[in-house]
Amino acid sequence: QVQLVESGGGLVQAGGSLRLSCAASGRTFTSYVMGWFRQSPGKEREFVAVITWSAGNTYYADSVKGRFTISRDNAKNTVYLQMNSLKPEDTAVYYCAGKRYYSNYDRWREYDYWGQGTQVTVSS
Repeated sequence: QVQLVESGGGLVQAGGSLRLSCAASGRTFTSYVMGWFRQSPGKEREFVAVITWSAGNTYYADSVKGRFTISRDNAKNTVYLQMNSLKPEDTAVYYCAGKRYYSNYDRWREYDYWGQGTQVTVSS
């Protein structure tokens, strides 16, 4: 049974930083891609960033490029999302997700495994 557990959300002022963590367990993830998505009330879940577990290749949504950094620690089976220069529009529930193949990495419906989500609130 695959489990993804996020942590690190919270309340921060605009311009501040947070680091989200996603601890993965239940299988070997070396052939997987791991993504971060977010969803705010009334909006569809949107792609934030993705990393390939083996090579560490990364891709970002334009809205977070230059501010967010995705990384992974293979030894800990953990993926991170470092969020800097946060804006009120970054407020959302952030989800970690995993899928087997690289294609369509920005489409949330393509992902097989999901964490429970962690709330990030950025005050102005």
